[in-house]
Amino acid sequence: MKILIVEDDTYTREGLAEILRREGFETILAADGNQGLEAFSAETPALICLDVMMPGKSGFDLCRDIRKANAQVPIIFITAKSEEIDTVVGLELGADDYITKPFGKQEVLARIRALLRRSILSNNRDSKSYRFVMKDLEVVPDEMRAYRNGNVIDLGPRDIAILEHLFQNRGRVVDRDSLFDVAWGLNYQPNSRSLDQHISQLRKRIEIDPHQPGIIKTVHGAGYRFE
Repeated sequence: MKILIVEDDTYTREGLAEILRREGFETILAADGNQGLEAFSAETPALICLDVMMPGKSGFDLCRDIRKANAQVPIIFITAKSEEIDTVVGLELGADDYITKPFGKQEVLARIRALLRRSILSNNRDSKSYRFVMKDLEVVPDEMRAYRNGNVIDLGPRDIAILEHLFQNRGRVVDRDSLFDVAWGLNYQPNSRSLDQHISQLRKRIEIDPHQPGIIKTVHGAGYRFE
């Protein structure tokens, strides 16, 4: 899932990109409004993060241009300016949300996931979302969520990819390289520690007892398995 980040400050742009990449999102980076418009036209992102004050074409101007071409793609303004008038202007131009710098990792991820879910559900309003069940856990990829006993568990694209691959290979051992390919991409350099750490964090969210997992089982020396 592609997210376009249009931000002239290198530190903010790269920092946000790293946060999103760690969650499994593909990021497209642009340093000003003109680059952002070109990237939007070429890449068709699922969501756009826009800085307001940029050289050349401002975030407000870029938002206007994007809304002329696409009224549905979610847009979040991310800026150091927090005056109410700027918030109002941004939302009136068609932005879906507004976050001021400095921002926290969890706040940004929560807002992005919420907007993506809303966008996906809106696009699929007339059709039942694809879902699969792993024991007592119902996973709904389009919503980037899982459900257990009425409780909602937020998931990222990488979490979904891992769970779906294990589900599709139920009863079989899935080796680490295979999980890296589906969740990190073919060009990623495998690192067992990265995968194991991600599985550990995922278990904390989806397992009733992470220390005795019932969904993602470790097969020592081989990989993981869902039974």
